[in-house]
Amino acid sequence: MNYKEFINKVKDKDLDPVYLFYGEEEYMLDYTLKILKDVFIDESFEALNYIALEGIDINFDKIINACETLPFMSEKKIVVIKDFPSLKSKNEEGNNSLEIDIKTLSKYIEKLEDYICLVFIVKQKDVRKSNVLYKSIKKTNGIVEFKKLKGKDLDTWIQNKFSKYNKKISKSNINYLVQQSSYFDLNRTKTLYNLENEIIKICNYLLDKNEVTKESIDLLVSKPLEINVFNLLNNISQKRGENVIKLFNDMYISNEPVLFILYMIVRQLRNMLNFKLLKTKGYSEGDIHSKMNLSRYEFKKVSNQSNNFTVSQLKSAMLYCLETDKVIKSSSMDDRLALEVLLTKLCSKI
Repeated sequence: MNYKEFINKVKDKDLDPVYLFYGEEEYMLDYTLKILKDVFIDESFEALNYIALEGIDINFDKIINACETLPFMSEKKIVVIKDFPSLKSKNEEGNNSLEIDIKTLSKYIEKLEDYICLVFIVKQKDVRKSNVLYKSIKKTNGIVEFKKLKGKDLDTWIQNKFSKYNKKISKSNINYLVQQSSYFDLNRTKTLYNLENEIIKICNYLLDKNEVTKESIDLLVSKPLEINVFNLLNNISQKRGENVIKLFNDMYISNEPVLFILYMIVRQLRNMLNFKLLKTKGYSEGDIHSKMNLSRYEFKKVSNQSNNFTVSQLKSAMLYCLETDKVIKSSSMDDRLALEVLLTKLCSKI
């Protein structure tokens, strides 16, 4: 089930004795756990009715002691076990010094009384579905997966966050914010916590202004290096030397190593060159995407940006980058200055 289905069960007070929460969206997982706790646990008796245990330090006796003590002045007792090693998709050997018989535990949880709500939590994208414990929890429909929010759910969440600060944002700017934040980037573990931090920054900057603009997003949202490199090359293609140097210096000030910036520039140039060469050989965009093995988002950026350069320009640019790499590694020239010289040359010669 998803988090909304579970929250409905909580509000209807229709809970089963055991659940597994897992998934990449930590924010929604924490939010759902909070709702569970708020509905069933009185703060005055929290110490008696809410127990959180770390899976790495747990044994079977601790689980039994936590689950078999009756709730005090409450209809439910909640026991949370975080990062139980046997459920993690990549179980780290030797981490759980206190051995637990998983088959015994699996049989035990199938007989839990209604007063208990035992929640296993694994904050990662996947779990070990072949595990006996996972299968026992699944029998009772107790698996709750927390995927990244998408579509209307994500739009509504962002709108509500801005509304909390009395700010308005258009649908197009919501999409732009999500894109700039790299929330769906497969190479990063971005969650709604990261997106919330960007929203807070924007709201603090806008002060008395009510409307969130594309300009405010551009100014304040922390962009990953890939997006900065895309922007850098766009400005190079338009011969905007001043913007190019500013973008580079922004990356440099953000402590991005110069050689890594150079590597990312070369990577993007190579991707564009490969795209154009495959295109001239008659491959469809679908075939090219498959051959280049890029995310859909990055591939779209590469295909669009390649229109700004010729094959000859891309080859020349890569040669200039190779020369700069040699200068940085074999001379006493300051690496920052070397890259500024390269960027100036790219603006003037390609």
